[in-house]
Amino acid sequence: MTVMTADNRAGAFDALAFSQRALSSWSSLASFFDHTLLKPDATREQVVLLCEEAAGYRFACAMVNPAWVALAVATLAGTGVPVGTVVGFPLGASLSTTKRLETQSLVALGAKEVDMVIDIGALKSGNHLHVSADIRGVVEVAHEAGAVAKVILETSLLTVQQKLLAAELALHAGADYLKTSTGFANGGATPGDVALLRGVAGTLCGVKASGGIRTLEHARAMLESGASRIGASASVSIVRELGAP
Repeated sequence: MTVMTADNRAGAFDALAFSQRALSSWSSLASFFDHTLLKPDATREQVVLLCEEAAGYRFACAMVNPAWVALAVATLAGTGVPVGTVVGFPLGASLSTTKRLETQSLVALGAKEVDMVIDIGALKSGNHLHVSADIRGVVEVAHEAGAVAKVILETSLLTVQQKLLAAELALHAGADYLKTSTGFANGGATPGDVALLRGVAGTLCGVKASGGIRTLEHARAMLESGASRIGASASVSIVRELGAP
């Protein structure tokens, strides 16, 4: 498979203009954040608080583990803030049928954004057809339900060539976003990886930076490198650095 770049796709993503717009106010910045709580020991009270913060600050979505989707949907009902969740998380090593069925269950519960982890081992083993089919199975179910599909590559575990290939496979499988990381591996988002993913995506899909983004400086670096969405548990403190109450 030939890896495309932003220069030979239809239109190039203007990261500088996008970042300037995103950083123009705290409310603008908030609209590009997935407010996230994926800790295995998260409590009901913490999930409700996350949703209340997502509604109050108008974040792009509230991102929770599958077990909390129904609660999050109920808490955010009427606010216009969607619920996001994860599939095959955090290892990506679930059966493809399991990922597809999990996605079906989650969109039925009301999830509007689904972040799935690729089969990292299959990619590194050279089984690219399986990786493509694994992604497509989730993307198709999400899109049939009108949900957004983001594909997590876990970039810290991949070589540069593997990152490029995984991004291209996800793009061709219909991903709405290429996402860097789960935040549970040995590294998170880096400006270099974001720029690499944007180089593949061009203007054809979004790029989500996630993992280790805790300050406004971190967020700015990701946006200037080409991110169009940021996943973080520190969303509130980050937008407060830009003047949010």
